[in-house]
Amino acid sequence: MPLKIVITGATGAIGSALAKAYAVDGHSLVLQGRRSASLEKLCDECQLLGGKATFHAFDLTDSEQTRSWCEMLLADGVPDLVFANAGMNINTGQQHQGEQWSQIEALLDLNVKSTLQLVHHMALAMKQREAGQLVLISSLAAFYGLPDTPSYSASKAAIKAYGEGIRGWLAPFGVGVSVVMPGYVASDMCHEMPGPKPFLWTPERAAKTIKRRVAKNHPRISFPFPLNIGCWGLAALPPGVSQKLLKWLGYGG
Repeated sequence: MPLKIVITGATGAIGSALAKAYAVDGHSLVLQGRRSASLEKLCDECQLLGGKATFHAFDLTDSEQTRSWCEMLLADGVPDLVFANAGMNINTGQQHQGEQWSQIEALLDLNVKSTLQLVHHMALAMKQREAGQLVLISSLAAFYGLPDTPSYSASKAAIKAYGEGIRGWLAPFGVGVSVVMPGYVASDMCHEMPGPKPFLWTPERAAKTIKRRVAKNHPRISFPFPLNIGCWGLAALPPGVSQKLLKWLGYGG
């Protein structure tokens, strides 16, 4: 039976790959992003693959518009699956001069505030319906803050913690929650980040892995191996040791 699937940040590498991966199965997709032309093209591609797709182009950091959009989505029926995928990254710069406060605010508005706003609205509706699944896109950077991308790491740690918390809250009501923690996935955002990018995956490979594990309602979907184990290990080691390892590996600081 076709599902109603919502994907935010759909024009990004992972978002577009997820849209195509689900379109193949004939699902009904609601795609959000900021670029109308890119969204329209993606919808056409999804429909050629066998899915049904509509799009909504707006900025999720506009909280009033996001609230209205959530209400519109729910008025048309509670989605079966929602991917909170939209996000951005900033870094301390090539000379490690530091992040700009205006950039930090913009990042937190998108990565954290708008994500929690979307998920909050969907979670309450799914709880009442006693069905549905939420997928929050975090990052392996959530395990341990990277010197090159401290604000991004913090934002993804917030998403990880929030997703883990609501999974326990919603489980008794039949609502699933998965937190996705990707490593390096080829994209413009990824390539703009400083530092090494070991075990780089294609967006298609990432989407295939996410889709398979989401179907099983895995609480945490982290990849690739062994980078996920290494990042988890940074959090488990004494901080002084972890910081020395990161510097030795070429991650600034």
